[in-house]
Amino acid sequence: MVNRKAEMFRLGLGESAAFYRSHPLLNFVYFAMIVGMTMFSNHPAFLLSSFIMAWVYSVLLRGVKAIRFNCMILLPTMILTVLLNTLNVHNGVTVLFYLNGNRITLEAIIYGCATALMLSSVMIWFSCFGTIVTADKFIYLFGRIAPVIALTLSMILRFIPLLKNRFREISAAQRCMGRGGKDIGLIARIRQLGKEVSILIAWSLEASIESADSMEARGYGLRGRTSFHLFRLASTERWILVAMIFLGGICIAVCALGHTNIYYYPTILLPPISLEQAACLGAFWLLMFSAVAIDIRGMRQWN
Repeated sequence: MVNRKAEMFRLGLGESAAFYRSHPLLNFVYFAMIVGMTMFSNHPAFLLSSFIMAWVYSVLLRGVKAIRFNCMILLPTMILTVLLNTLNVHNGVTVLFYLNGNRITLEAIIYGCATALMLSSVMIWFSCFGTIVTADKFIYLFGRIAPVIALTLSMILRFIPLLKNRFREISAAQRCMGRGGKDIGLIARIRQLGKEVSILIAWSLEASIESADSMEARGYGLRGRTSFHLFRLASTERWILVAMIFLGGICIAVCALGHTNIYYYPTILLPPISLEQAACLGAFWLLMFSAVAIDIRGMRQWN
């Protein structure tokens, strides 16, 4: 049991997550509401809450890979965002010091931190979205409404991990043939990398031609063509969907009324703490935690 828990922490739940097996509509509504709230609410309490839960859920889904991605890519991105906003925006009344004749203000630093939290949270949520909402789910949701857009987006979502896997296969095959490795010089490494990228491009183009021929042979785009799926909205999932829409509706209504607005320039103006603001934050936390609760319940049922 200990080894299994350690392996689960290292790899994450992935496709074994209970929320992954839920209906695509449930998955899409969940991520759409959370990402929307994260993008359009600039209140630090909501941004920090979204950032914390995004970290928790990404580690639960993707394990050590999520920690590596969040630390090695997102943290430098956050620091760079704060620095760029601080050095390029000189609004604000609280001047900390002058740098080359330019004002460095507290408001610019805090706004840069808020922007960095928003960007990193959205990126982490989208990494979770890519794990949960697969190409077949996306086509199921939007295939009839906008078939071309659905197919294009599903291929884009699939293309990046597919290229990564193909590049690993090419690199492994080249090493087995005695090419590449760490023992060669820098120029030889660059040449070998160019050769591997060339192989990858040729392989991808050939595969795209085969995919197009296969789709044409199967009648894609013909009028009246149907698609097969195994998705069925269970009664429990209907109640969960209603609860998500209710919680998201509370958040949207409170934000639309302006109870979560905050002004950073020229001085920071926080809205007074109110019952509406507390209800909105509580509903937002419940909404974000719902997917984690579904996965934890699924793990206990499996055990």
